[in-house]
Amino acid sequence: MKKRSVFMCTECGHESPKWMGRCPGCGEWNTFVEQGVREGRVDRDRVRARAVSLAEIKTGDSERMVTGVAELDRVLGGGVVPGVVVLVGGDPGIGKSTLLLQASDRLSAAGETVLYVSAEESGSQVKLRARRLGVASDRIAVLSDTDVTHVLDEASRVSPGALVVDSIQAVEHPEAAGSAGSVSQVRTCAAELVRYAKEAAVPVFIVGHVTKQGSIAGPRILEHMVDTVLYFEGDKRFPYRILRAVKNRFGSTDEIGVFEMTVDGLREVKDPSELFVTEGRGPSAGSVVIATAEGTRALMVEIQALTGLTSYSVPQRTSTGVDRRRLPLVLAVLERKAGLSLGNRDVFVSVAGGVRVEEPAADLGIALAVASSYWDQPVDARTACFGEIGLGGEVRRVALGERRAQEAARLGYRRIIVPTAAVDTSARPDGLDVVGVRSVAEAVDAVLGRRSRRGGRGAPEMKEA
Repeated sequence: MKKRSVFMCTECGHESPKWMGRCPGCGEWNTFVEQGVREGRVDRDRVRARAVSLAEIKTGDSERMVTGVAELDRVLGGGVVPGVVVLVGGDPGIGKSTLLLQASDRLSAAGETVLYVSAEESGSQVKLRARRLGVASDRIAVLSDTDVTHVLDEASRVSPGALVVDSIQAVEHPEAAGSAGSVSQVRTCAAELVRYAKEAAVPVFIVGHVTKQGSIAGPRILEHMVDTVLYFEGDKRFPYRILRAVKNRFGSTDEIGVFEMTVDGLREVKDPSELFVTEGRGPSAGSVVIATAEGTRALMVEIQALTGLTSYSVPQRTSTGVDRRRLPLVLAVLERKAGLSLGNRDVFVSVAGGVRVEEPAADLGIALAVASSYWDQPVDARTACFGEIGLGGEVRRVALGERRAQEAARLGYRRIIVPTAAVDTSARPDGLDVVGVRSVAEAVDAVLGRRSRRGGRGAPEMKEA
């Protein structure tokens, strides 16, 4: 069979007969690698499908299969749909294999047979991990093989209720060019697994490695081929892990699952708000609790800030766990509208517990934490807040305001600072004082008792709020 070489983009899979500096498909630079391909097409015996009307399509009695891991089911949208292909990515050692092995155990306990394909470890190594996790089901079949054709043959023989492949970068197809993990191999193996999932109506879970930039390794087309893409996030210095959906054809991409890594494996966190707020927290300068929302779940998260005179010509602006692009915006509004002189001060902002808060509703918490540290004045430990800050210093309304307030009341907070537009007296939780503010200056005055009369250097004098 005649062979030839092409150059393929590692980001999007675009093919070119010659090397190119910039990919015309995705616009990335220096992403083309040479791959050998085979001319001709291999004949396959496949059942040809025929077009049917939408009314004739039957979905079966069970729309979704529950995995038994509640936090995983939450992120998936209530369970897995028959024939769904789920790609799970994350840093090495973050807990991807542990999560899927525990999910396999829960599925087997519900009567399903699970085929667990370990392309990176031997059967004895998988057994050692299973023993540590307390997994000893005889309905979990382990296969240590890297040939995807052998994997699919064994899947046809076992007829599992779910298939787990760990990992997509370790399996290979004998008819595809390149070694395991190459662009052509990853794309071909993923296509075979997707075809099997759709034809057999079996959910397939695929583990994917990530690059240094945090994205799943291999061509970007891999994420387009699967139905659901989950990222397992977390700081290894902390025991908490966040499972987040970035693509989900059968559910929302806003939900998150929270886990805690223990010596016995991953433990589901039913009430994450208590984890992300310092236990026994007393008044502390630079510390503010915000009510954030991930999907339909409201969380209480502690934001900490520290300011100090800089030793450099350009002051530092460092953030951990918050959107680094919004921090300069919040600081500029504080200097202009609330009278803080931050031009000669370093500012450090961090979210306690290693969690990430990306939504703009954290703006008000960041501003109050920075102001509290700037004046070295603590914020009351039973006060929470949420709200987006605009360039004019106004505090804007955000979604799920009532649910955020209810979560604050449930955890015993006595006062919550919110945008004025979000104040709803009819839905105000019992025992919670809801204070509406129109601007960041009003918020600083309500929390710290400081009225800004001048908005930073060169700014006109501000009237009292």
